[in-house]
Amino acid sequence: MKNRITILVAILFILTVNNVRAQYSDVQEGQFGFTLGAAHYFGDLNNRANVNRPKIAVGGFFRKQFGNYTGLRISAHYLQLGYSDVYSKNDYQKRRNLSFNSNVWEIALQGDFNFFKFIPDDPDHLFTPYVTLGVGVFSYDPYAYYQGQKIFLRPLNTEGETFYQNRKAYGTMSICFPIGIGIKYSINKNLNFSFEIAHRFTRTDYLDDVSQTYIGIDKFPSPNGVPSIASIMQDRSFETGEPIGVEGRQRGWSKQKDQYLIAEVGLSFNLSSYRCPPVNR
Repeated sequence: MKNRITILVAILFILTVNNVRAQYSDVQEGQFGFTLGAAHYFGDLNNRANVNRPKIAVGGFFRKQFGNYTGLRISAHYLQLGYSDVYSKNDYQKRRNLSFNSNVWEIALQGDFNFFKFIPDDPDHLFTPYVTLGVGVFSYDPYAYYQGQKIFLRPLNTEGETFYQNRKAYGTMSICFPIGIGIKYSINKNLNFSFEIAHRFTRTDYLDDVSQTYIGIDKFPSPNGVPSIASIMQDRSFETGEPIGVEGRQRGWSKQKDQYLIAEVGLSFNLSSYRCPPVNR
């Protein structure tokens, strides 16, 4: 008799739990994930938008979902950027002979907008393209190599920042505006795959340490008649022929800010909760 009562109680408990679960819906709260891809620079050294020198980009993000169509994402990236005049087909740029590399750390806040309803593990809503746009801040510190030595360019004031015609020194940080497109696909209830390409418009023209005009070698101190490293790095054309860096000659184009792009694949993990639907009266 006791065994029968125990079995009956167990059955009633299981039925009750299942009934309670049936009354709740699985609600997608957001995702967190990681990305891996490539970054590319566009600016005074790559003014024809060539995509031929990509460098590594890695990142992580958290996205808060607001329904099945919109989300707000905070992301962080580490990437490398760089380019050189030796890759140009323009004769003047080849003679200019400038180059740079930079490590970039970026954090951004972005809005994501799905084209289709996206519900992980729902066979009818596993895939969607989306657009993203936002604002971010990033740090940069351009450097180049001379005779095998790594030279950081910002402290050299290669275009006379701080001492020539009221030019101001550029900082180590700037603002960027990501805008891009992507696709995402739900692999299962917990895991998603994504691919995204997002362009960054920035508020600096010194990502590459090139912006305005040459100031001339005579504006840099020359102890004991020996050219300083600053004067050498401001005009590398002596390595390709007669120096071209006379005062006032164009070195860069200050009217257009530098830009960069990130193309990346990602894996994200869904965060969900159970919610009881309202009682119908």
